[in-house]
Amino acid sequence: MQFTGDLGLSNAAYGLGAGIFFFGYFVFEVPSNLLLKKFGARATIARITMLWGLLSCLMMFVRSETAFYVLRFLLGVAEAGLVPGVVLYLTFWFPSDRRARMVAVFMAAIPVAGIVGAPLSDFLMSALHEAHGLRGWQWMFLIEGIPSILAGFWALAVLRNTPAEAAWLTTEEKRVILARLTRERTPRLPRKAPSIVSRRRCARAASGSSR
Repeated sequence: MQFTGDLGLSNAAYGLGAGIFFFGYFVFEVPSNLLLKKFGARATIARITMLWGLLSCLMMFVRSETAFYVLRFLLGVAEAGLVPGVVLYLTFWFPSDRRARMVAVFMAAIPVAGIVGAPLSDFLMSALHEAHGLRGWQWMFLIEGIPSILAGFWALAVLRNTPAEAAWLTTEEKRVILARLTRERTPRLPRKAPSIVSRRRCARAASGSSR
């Protein structure tokens, strides 16, 4: 690989850097979702995508093993809470009979990203190698980080925390969506079993009517 060769990283060092990403993700996953609940999905999802894109761009300036470890950890911190956060966000919009379908669409983006991203990364590293004095892997981190930053601005402009805030929904559509979500979240009280006295009265009434 260009990256490990240029930085002189061993396979062990590269593997450690890959693992540090997941450590940062694991440690900050719960705090990230607590922030989502406090500040709303719009701000949180925008923060995640913009920070991830910025840190991905900064990877092009890595020159040492330590910098590689630090940025990999920060990438994990930035991405922490994205998947559970989006799944939680979908519960604010979709009732249970539609939610599974929307979660499936979102989760399908993960393998699709790998299918598209892998050959795209290879193409960028090969086609732009030494362009303007930059290595191919530097161009890859830069170009693949920019769309994430732009997605963060898009989230701020378009996303809304709840259907009640969506200007593109009519008043009736908001009412229907919120009514269904509220009905699902309202706990149903268990039916009260009839008492012994009630059962005896019903039995007497039944026997009296049969005479």
